[in-house]
Amino acid sequence: MDVHKWIKLVIFGILSCKFGITSGDDITSGPVFLTEPRNRIDFSNTTGTVIECAATGNPQPEIIWVLQDGTKVSDVPGLRQVQSSGSLVFPPFRAEDYRQEVHAQTYRCKGTNAVGTIVSRDVQVRAVVSQDYDVDVNKEYVIRGNSAIVKCLYPSFVAEFLVVDSWISETETEFREVYLASTNHDSKYLVLPSGELHIRDVTPEDGFKTFRCRTKHRLTGETKLSATAGRLVITEPVSKTAPKLQIGSNIANFVVKVVLGNSTDLMCPSQAFPVPAVRWYKFIDGQVGGKLPVKLDDRVKQVSGTLIIRDAKVGDSGKYLCVVNNSVGGESVETILTVTAPLSASVEPASQTAEYGRPAVFTCNPEGNPIKSLSWYKDGKALPGANESVLKIESVKKDDKGMYQCFVRNDHESAQFTAELKLGGKFDPPQLLSTFPERTIQPGPTVSLKCSASGNPLPEITWEIDGKRITNTDRYQINQLTPSASEVVSFLNISSITTNDGGLYVCKASSKVGVSEHSARQNVYGMPFVKSMEKMSIVAGETMYINCPYAGHPIDSISWERGGRILPINKRQQIYPNGTLVVEGVQRNADQGSYTCVVKSSPGYSAKGTVEVQVMEKPQLLPMTPSLDTSDGGFVQLTCIVVSGDLPIHFSWLLDGHSLTSSDSVSIVNVAQQTGLLIMRQVTLEQAGKYTCRVNNSAGVSEVEAEVRVKVPPRWIIEPTDKAFAQGSEAKIECKADGFPKPTLSWKRATGSTPGDYRDIKTNSGTVRVEDGTLTMSNIQKSSEGYYLCEASNGIGAGLSAVIYVSVQAPPHFEIKFRNQTARRNEPVVLQCEAKGEKPIGILWNMNNKRLEPKSDNRYTIREEILQSGVMSDLSIRKLDRSDSALYTCVATNAFGSDDTSINLIVQEVPETPSGLKVLDKSGRVVQLQWTAPYDGNAPITRYLIEYKLIKGDWNNDIERVLVPGSATVAGVYNLRPSTNYHFRLIAENEVGASEPSSTVTIVTAEEVPSGPPRGVKVEALDQSTLKVMWKPPSREHWNGDILGYYVGYKLGSSDKPFLFETVEFNRDHSKEHSLQINNLKTYTEYSVVVQAFNKVGAGPMSEEVIQFTGEGTPDQPPQDFTCATLTSTTIGVSWSSPPLANANGVIKGYKVIYAPAKLWFDEASKDTKITSQSETVLHGLKKYTNYSITILAYTGGGDGVKATPMHCYTEQDVPDAPQSVKALQMSPESILISWLSPEYPNGIITQYTVYVQEAEREEIRSHRVPSFQLSFEASGLKEDRYNFWVTASTVIGEGEQSKQVSISPSSRVPAKIASFDDKFTVNFKDDIKLPCQAVGIPVPELQWRIKGSAFVPSDRHRLLPDGSLLIREVSRDDAGEYSCSVENPYGQDTISHILTVHAPPSPPAVSLTSSTTSSISIKLKPKKEETAPIYSYIVHYKPEFGEWEQIQIANSQLEYTVEGLQCGQKYQLYASAQNTIGTGEGSEIIHTRTKGSGPTKPEASKFLEPSSNSVTLHLGTFSDGGCPMLYFVVEYKIRSSSDWTLVTNSLKPGGNFVVLDLAPGSWYNLKVTAHNNAGFAVAEYEFATLTVTGATIAPASDSANNEEILKLLMNLNLIVPICAAILVIIAAIVVIIVLKRSNNHYPKDDMVYSQSVNHSTLGKQNQLRDELGYIPPPNRKLPPVPGNNYNTVDRIKRGTLRSHATWNPRQKHMYEELALEKGTLRTLPDGSHLYARAGDFAGMEDEIAPYATFHLLGFREEMDPGLPSGQMQGMNPQQFQTMPHSSGMNGGQMDSNFIHQRNASQSMPRQQAHLAVAPQRPADFGPQYDDPANCEDPGYQYAQTQSQYGGQSVTYDQPSDAYGTRSNPSMRRSVGGPAAGTGRMILPPYPEPPAPPTRGISQQQPTNNYVNSSMYSSNQFPPPPPSTADLSTSSNNDSGITEGSEPDNDRDQLINRGGLMKPGSRDALTTEEMRKLIEKNEASNHVGNGLTAMYDTVNV
Repeated sequence: MDVHKWIKLVIFGILSCKFGITSGDDITSGPVFLTEPRNRIDFSNTTGTVIECAATGNPQPEIIWVLQDGTKVSDVPGLRQVQSSGSLVFPPFRAEDYRQEVHAQTYRCKGTNAVGTIVSRDVQVRAVVSQDYDVDVNKEYVIRGNSAIVKCLYPSFVAEFLVVDSWISETETEFREVYLASTNHDSKYLVLPSGELHIRDVTPEDGFKTFRCRTKHRLTGETKLSATAGRLVITEPVSKTAPKLQIGSNIANFVVKVVLGNSTDLMCPSQAFPVPAVRWYKFIDGQVGGKLPVKLDDRVKQVSGTLIIRDAKVGDSGKYLCVVNNSVGGESVETILTVTAPLSASVEPASQTAEYGRPAVFTCNPEGNPIKSLSWYKDGKALPGANESVLKIESVKKDDKGMYQCFVRNDHESAQFTAELKLGGKFDPPQLLSTFPERTIQPGPTVSLKCSASGNPLPEITWEIDGKRITNTDRYQINQLTPSASEVVSFLNISSITTNDGGLYVCKASSKVGVSEHSARQNVYGMPFVKSMEKMSIVAGETMYINCPYAGHPIDSISWERGGRILPINKRQQIYPNGTLVVEGVQRNADQGSYTCVVKSSPGYSAKGTVEVQVMEKPQLLPMTPSLDTSDGGFVQLTCIVVSGDLPIHFSWLLDGHSLTSSDSVSIVNVAQQTGLLIMRQVTLEQAGKYTCRVNNSAGVSEVEAEVRVKVPPRWIIEPTDKAFAQGSEAKIECKADGFPKPTLSWKRATGSTPGDYRDIKTNSGTVRVEDGTLTMSNIQKSSEGYYLCEASNGIGAGLSAVIYVSVQAPPHFEIKFRNQTARRNEPVVLQCEAKGEKPIGILWNMNNKRLEPKSDNRYTIREEILQSGVMSDLSIRKLDRSDSALYTCVATNAFGSDDTSINLIVQEVPETPSGLKVLDKSGRVVQLQWTAPYDGNAPITRYLIEYKLIKGDWNNDIERVLVPGSATVAGVYNLRPSTNYHFRLIAENEVGASEPSSTVTIVTAEEVPSGPPRGVKVEALDQSTLKVMWKPPSREHWNGDILGYYVGYKLGSSDKPFLFETVEFNRDHSKEHSLQINNLKTYTEYSVVVQAFNKVGAGPMSEEVIQFTGEGTPDQPPQDFTCATLTSTTIGVSWSSPPLANANGVIKGYKVIYAPAKLWFDEASKDTKITSQSETVLHGLKKYTNYSITILAYTGGGDGVKATPMHCYTEQDVPDAPQSVKALQMSPESILISWLSPEYPNGIITQYTVYVQEAEREEIRSHRVPSFQLSFEASGLKEDRYNFWVTASTVIGEGEQSKQVSISPSSRVPAKIASFDDKFTVNFKDDIKLPCQAVGIPVPELQWRIKGSAFVPSDRHRLLPDGSLLIREVSRDDAGEYSCSVENPYGQDTISHILTVHAPPSPPAVSLTSSTTSSISIKLKPKKEETAPIYSYIVHYKPEFGEWEQIQIANSQLEYTVEGLQCGQKYQLYASAQNTIGTGEGSEIIHTRTKGSGPTKPEASKFLEPSSNSVTLHLGTFSDGGCPMLYFVVEYKIRSSSDWTLVTNSLKPGGNFVVLDLAPGSWYNLKVTAHNNAGFAVAEYEFATLTVTGATIAPASDSANNEEILKLLMNLNLIVPICAAILVIIAAIVVIIVLKRSNNHYPKDDMVYSQSVNHSTLGKQNQLRDELGYIPPPNRKLPPVPGNNYNTVDRIKRGTLRSHATWNPRQKHMYEELALEKGTLRTLPDGSHLYARAGDFAGMEDEIAPYATFHLLGFREEMDPGLPSGQMQGMNPQQFQTMPHSSGMNGGQMDSNFIHQRNASQSMPRQQAHLAVAPQRPADFGPQYDDPANCEDPGYQYAQTQSQYGGQSVTYDQPSDAYGTRSNPSMRRSVGGPAAGTGRMILPPYPEPPAPPTRGISQQQPTNNYVNSSMYSSNQFPPPPPSTADLSTSSNNDSGITEGSEPDNDRDQLINRGGLMKPGSRDALTTEEMRKLIEKNEASNHVGNGLTAMYDTVNV
């Protein structure tokens, strides 16, 4: 079975089991959306979006996307993609790629399968291109006491995507509040649902606040704070004002839309005084009065004038009225609220099956609000006219099945629901199962045709032939069978078929469900035959089809004729091969008649058949008058005339689609057969309308229309009458009329109190409006009372009018029910009340609810005034007293009712003086004050005035004020000046006036960091790597204390890293600018520089960044893409592109093209230079056919850049010059030998020579071609006549100039001559040379050579060749000189001379020393005069005494040169050599010299030391540097009685002062300071005593107290004798050892033996190593540390079993003398060498010492300098050097205590291949060469270590060239290595920033002296610098480890390059960048330590 069929059966079986489907059920289903896209999809162009669409159905629907017009959506590369899954993808795109047809389009998703098609709702896709926008808040003007609405403003293009997230208010005090959307409607500040900030009851204090809004973009999530801050401009009311609505502003909303369930607000913003009352109403249809007050509850709130509706419902939709009133007037505004609910729809039933012919009904149930339209779709196409909720199909047909959708829409969205209509299962359309084929048969037999069909119901089969139905006859029989319930079979049997039976047979199966048919011809052989055709009738204008019913076979042709003409005869006629005639647009005159079908066969037989065609015409009507106007009762006659058409004709008339018949009012008359009349005699309005004349005949129907309009004057439908309304109600007066045309209704009002002089009423949407003739007046007032006129007019007649009177009945009414009125004591007051209403009105006054009688107190007076609108009553009180404070009530009464209003009179006076003013808190700029509120004078204290001034100021002129709300008793005064004395006092104010000032309080503000940046910051470029920063101090008012210094920060202009800072001390001289030079910067690089001042509190703000470039350098890369191309024989084109921008190091001003012939390239004098600013040029004037070397460089303002690698280009060939010389020599009586020299400038490759021969008396010239290698020609067969000869040379270009002519006449005598020429020959050293001498003559001449005047003597090197040439082999310098050749015979003689020049490598130049500095040596070169070959360059070789040779190549013209970048005070060796084309010559003698400078000199103690009670200050500047800059200092100290030295720092930078802290008062100490520079070091040791606590000095320590004890000990012989004996034994042993060692010592006496005592160990307390180190100050020692920098602290060593360590004294001999190992076992190292160690040496030592790879020890180059004066070396102690253990020194092995230790990461170490001779039996060849450790290579060197007399075991071990270890005492068991073990590089440590000083007591293991803690940081000390991003991650006292941060690049460069630590250009030198990476790698490692760092206190110093 086929696999696909099997799968289908399995699926069908599963579906049958699940759904109970039988074989007869339909398992198909139409598509239904699983995922339908949203109506609207907005997305940002930066994010893109994916719109998913998925549908289900059986079979699975296909998903396609279409546009709104149905066009299929295709992919747009990069902008739109339709995925196979059905998703529509819009990827992110650039703003410039926006396309409206893609990104602002309406899409639809369509799902389709075999059942039907569905479409999704409209999907409006909009891409929002990200644009920058600003959010602003403007000022809002508000009257005090009213409410304010502050709006967040943003551009319209982004408005719909922004929501207000929050509001932020700020005051001058920097107090900040954030307001969020809240349901707390009682808050003063409320964020409305629409985003506005509502502020109720505005007070003057609100004017001090600023307001900002924060918005959020709902697509991108971006939040923005408004760029501007708005504020309230609060005005005090001057007079009463009526409410004014802010209708013109953006706040007033008249149409509000909100989504169901969301919150909204209806605003009624108004301003008035007194504050108006606001009421909200909602219009209700059918309600008396038309509106009801809005019911307020938890969901609906009113805040001031704003109505807030939460959780909006559809029922909230409607029209709302806001009425605003106060005592002056009123206003109102209407707002329409629409609550939109999401649209949805459902269809019932969702699926139905209808039987064929039965009705089907779908009902759509839409939901949502609003719903604008409803429509039905079938299979994705709209059904015309289907816009009702019920879709009914009266009779279901086959085409009705499919998918139906109900769509509901409004202006913003749409929704749909899908339903499916299926046909009933028992109805299937007919389907033919089997048919008959087309056949050709012979006449005679019986033929049977079969058709079978299926369907439900069972179809009927009928048969046709040539369009005529076949019935049973004698020869035609139709038989029909039904083999099954669903199949019918029909047979057509034709007996004895004849030719005429042939034709087109049709089998047709039909039922009520449908029709299916099949046709095929049955051809019967025979003669042609045409069957008879019936007459045809066709309507004019239609297309006529006539089939020719022919028979017979075969048929050759079928044609049609008409009137004897073969058709077609026009383009409307067409004949098809099957005999069908088609005539388009049939016309009666042209096409009616007889048509003949002619059928022909091949033998010439034919047959014809004719058919009659009748063309019928529909009636054609004359148009009637389109419109006819008449008046009521008039006469109308409509005439309908038929101009053509077949008779008979029938007339009918219709009015507005309804049939008319003759009646009393209408007569219908037909005149003849072609005219119809419609007559109306008394026309009424009801007879107006559209009349249709319909005429029909057998051919069709025609219509013509006319409109009858009946004009009728206006007639009253509702005539208005007098009306009376209650005041404040809504008045509606109806006025309606009809007529034709429809009348226009208008209202007017009389201007006076009597009828007449009517004027149009001004309508507005709020209070007065006219709708459909009805006059509506909302909130009608007394002013609306009067006469009104309603007019109706339509232009017919005079029109209608009606006058009515509208009266407004009003009871007494007070617009203001209650108010407060204040008055001042002892002043008069008037209380007024105005009652409006119908007069007369009576007024009464009550005081505190008691009747007020003016007669009882003559201070009271009542006066009344009658007004037009009512009565005004005044109550006057003279000279108010406190007792007059009461509630006064005014009562008004008239015939319609009464009303009252109350006035609360408050008698006020000024407050009392405030008291209890005191300070709560203060800072540098803020003072918090508190006071006791005074008596308020019966009037609320409106505000307090805090007045303050400078203590020296005046209260009248220098006063400042702060306003404080009256409710406060605590306030802050801000914006004060730090560190300033102020006076403060307080004044209270109320509405009456101000109190007396309080007593004065004096306050001094605290200091603060500077508040202003330095001024006038300027940056200048001094050179390529130095910037000079200049600035002035901040303005004096911004100091906020005393300025102590400045931080100068700098960084790369394009870098986002933090600034690197330098510290500059404050200059007290205000007339001078501060300045700082920043060195070691990158060349021509943009730097950003800032400056900030600091005082003892901290650092102030940074200045604005100043951008400056360093000076221009030279390009360090040559131009790129450098090419050359030959143009002509004298020109070469050169092109290039600029060097990379990063390598330009400046602005490239141009390019220099340097060129010369390649053979002269090394001769600088031969080079030419062309300067251009272009990227290409042409070199002119070149030598022809010459190989040129060309290079190029770019130059900037800093000079010339790097040259490019030379290119080589040949110029083109050209014709050569003439041969140089020509000779004509007689060889025999008949022949002449012509010889010549090659052209001096051949200008190419000589291809041939041409010799021209001319007899003197003849013009004939003969030429002879000679090969290019031949320089002579024999002209033979000559006569004894005179001949002229000349020669030309040729190249591929052509023939050159001719040589000079020579003439000769042959003779019988042939003298001796030489054909060769005098010439100069140049040969290289050791090459062979042949000097030519070709002789002619008869007899053969005698030839003789002379060399330098001496006769030639043959030798091995000199040999005479047969052709007379002289061969010299392996030319030497001595061969140079003159060589002559002479020939002679009897007829003559001849001589030539050759000059031979020998080019050899140059001789050594003479080198002399001219001068030297601390970093350079100048020399002068002098070449030897006898040099023959030009010298192209010199090479200067130099090296330090213990370094590698380096060389520099200089030009041949540069005879004076200075070697730069040398180390100060160092010995150097120099020599030079010359170079030419032959090679490099020998070197000159070596010059020994040295740079200037010497080691440091220690200062006197009085100048250097400055002790105090617990510290000592070291004045580092008193050290003399000897001319070489100081590198660093090592500081150590100890108590005088102790032997243990404490290391404070070993990397103290020079300059400034340094403080050693935590010393004990009144104690004696020893201090040791070692100063290092490149020339050496000096050790200064001092003894000093600290001062006592009181500051007094102490006397020197006295030994008298111990004298008695010492005498007692000396008297004890039992003790003294053993001690003395032991001492003698020790001395003897030492002498023996020394003698033995000296006997084996073969070294010079000047060398010192390297020995080290293990007793000079540095021990801390409890035998633990002291690892705490002092603070390392920044570059400027007098100032606090620079922000962002890290300064070096010494690496810590963990406390453990290590007892001591010692340091190698480099001043010993230049050898390693190893002490003996203790007894133990021999350990094998990884490299095969051995190490003697004891068992157990490696146990338990894993964590005792922190493994550091980079211990920072500077200056050991000087320590190893053997040239240092011995006086300096004598003061050295072995323990003066700090050494770090390192495992690489012993390859991780154990080192015995007797071993001389190795040093790792020293600054001085043996050079590669500089092996040390340490064996006693062999003297040293030379001393060790020490070089920069950063330059040392990694390979190890073998050091043969020989043990001393203390052991006989010889040990050899590998020692890396840059590593040294430590030696341990007997307690030490192993060397501990660091991470960099064996790296082969010494990584210089950075100078990390000191961590924050820890508090004492953090760790019990901390030492208690030498270090400062945080508690010592007093007010007169410097503050810590600004925080750095490279802060240590943990405290320095944390043993778990600290991570060192990065230090500034310039500090590293100074550290690396200072003093020549790295020699540029040396073979093994690291670049600066490589060294940086090594340092950064080291910084990234974790360091472990528990020491503290001492802070540097400049002020205390």
